[in-house]
Amino acid sequence: MIKIHRYAEKIEIESNDKPAQILSLPYDVRKKSRFIAVSDSGEKLGLILPRGRVLRDGVLLKDETGRLILVAASPECLSLAFSNDAYKLTLAAYHLGNRHVPVQVKKDSLRYQHDDVLDAMVQGLGLSVSVEQLPFEPEEGAYASTSTSGHHGRHHEEKHGHSH
Repeated sequence: MIKIHRYAEKIEIESNDKPAQILSLPYDVRKKSRFIAVSDSGEKLGLILPRGRVLRDGVLLKDETGRLILVAASPECLSLAFSNDAYKLTLAAYHLGNRHVPVQVKKDSLRYQHDDVLDAMVQGLGLSVSVEQLPFEPEEGAYASTSTSGHHGRHHEEKHGHSH
């Protein structure tokens, strides 16, 4: 099993470098820093990364042999809550956030991991809900700090008083 201990630094990545492996993972796995996974081509990889950072879609890692590994957000079962009413979207985002539900915010919708109870709550607030298989890239939250790589350019800090 090949081990991965670090993120690739921008200085190490040349524009023509292609990743040796693609590692497609759902959000719940990408939140972890230590796990074993299988690349899209079937290679077993052991990740032992610094804690406190979500692996975002498009992030490059470097394995122990020096190869680049591309992280991809795999499709998963998501609820999509739609409304053209900004107040309804804001209210739904508030209630989902109050339950510590990871949410991906779009212009006219919210995405969260599918849950029938949450769907009923959001529908009760006046939004329409559909269920689809899509990659999930939720917001990291107000306590995330800046970082040079990652989907939103931020990573989560564990110093804000409660755990997720």
